[in-house]
Amino acid sequence: MALHHSGDDVRAADRDLELNPLFSREPVTMPRDALPDTATDPAVAYQLVHDELMLDGNARLNLATFVSTWAEPQALRLMAECADKNMIDKDEYPQTAELEMRCVRMLARLWNAGDPHRAPGCSTTGSSEAAMLAGLALKRRWQRRRRAAGQDTGRPNLVMGINVQVCWEKFANYFEVEPRYVPMEGDRHHLTPDTAAARCDENTIGVVAVLGSTFDGSYEPVAEIAAALDALQERTGLDVPVHVDGASGAMIAPFVDPGLEWDFRVPRVASINTSGHKYGLVMPGVGWALWRDADALPDDLVFHVNYLGGDMPTFALNFSRPGAQVVAQYYNFLRLGFDGYRRVQQTCRDVATRLARRIGEPGPFELLTDGSQTPVFAFRLREGVGAYNVFDVSAGLRERGWLVPAYTFPAHRTDLDVLRIVVRNGFGHDLADLLLDDLGRVVRRLERQGGPQRSAEDSGGFAHGAETKNPQHPGRQ
Repeated sequence: MALHHSGDDVRAADRDLELNPLFSREPVTMPRDALPDTATDPAVAYQLVHDELMLDGNARLNLATFVSTWAEPQALRLMAECADKNMIDKDEYPQTAELEMRCVRMLARLWNAGDPHRAPGCSTTGSSEAAMLAGLALKRRWQRRRRAAGQDTGRPNLVMGINVQVCWEKFANYFEVEPRYVPMEGDRHHLTPDTAAARCDENTIGVVAVLGSTFDGSYEPVAEIAAALDALQERTGLDVPVHVDGASGAMIAPFVDPGLEWDFRVPRVASINTSGHKYGLVMPGVGWALWRDADALPDDLVFHVNYLGGDMPTFALNFSRPGAQVVAQYYNFLRLGFDGYRRVQQTCRDVATRLARRIGEPGPFELLTDGSQTPVFAFRLREGVGAYNVFDVSAGLRERGWLVPAYTFPAHRTDLDVLRIVVRNGFGHDLADLLLDDLGRVVRRLERQGGPQRSAEDSGGFAHGAETKNPQHPGRQ
């Protein structure tokens, strides 16, 4: 079969959409990239969209994404009931606004804020927006201190590991802050106390510590980083706050690592963000940003908006958005409680550690992490495997519907190609066993190859958080 087009063929992208008459009362064509001249029967419009979406991957088999892909029917029903409520209209939808504030207070208590009723916080569209708000607060606090001392405010910098999610690269770019990335070295794949403190100076607005690296699922040592910054202040007088990017781990550690001090128990932690739509167990998209107290969030960043007759304090990068996800977050908090979240997160960790252990058994794969912190682990091929590479493995698994990302680590460890698996609620031991069976079949087939068939270039932007820090080459290292 010829895979090229003859001169008489019309490219698919240039054709109108066509509907098989089996699904309609009569054959129909629709313009692909222009509004139709007339209205369409809803069943016909549905079928056209539905058929195209069949080409998407199965979300439940997507082991690349951290985002929730399963929810209880009651949560979905509440979301449908609230889809028409605009989160910004707090005077028209006061109870939705009240549920948002209850969630903030619940998180403040969960993260050990000194006074949970007075810790400022807000919902966002996701942890990326929450991170940017936290970064803005760090920058504004630094500017105010510098101006009060009569010092220059033109060269702010932010210290973080090269493993941070791409939203921090965006923050630095959009808000003109120098990103000071700590590169990976050897077996050190994230920020450490000494490397963080070494890059701080009088222009450092803060240090970002990640609780759950997107590269390998590991926790960065928040308390130890803060202690190194305490020592730095004693030596130099520099007072550098810490922001914890807990996009994943902030909804895991409180439940399954209660003795780990990473939150507002650490005095230097000024703010924390998390994704409600990751291990908060809500469908996308909702995130949360909280600050230790009012001093950590400059009041001049908070707007009091007169909108549709009401006065609303807001701190956000967007405006209108549905209240559905916030309501679903409150539902989950009520539905599961502390013990329910503990059991869900512990089950995810149990599945991740068992799956990692099986993959790391004597054979072609070697573990970098084992899923014992966030239920995420990365693994690579052992030395001596030459018939295939991790990109071949990823492609082979995709043939069976599994979406497992393969990517290269960043500068100083670009020699390291890995696969990563994210275990979420809804991915249990039975699915893990099916994945192991398919992985074994893929490996046995690949072993018959003469050499690797794919490369990082073939993997596209399938990194899911482990993106390059070079904006000219997005999506992979």
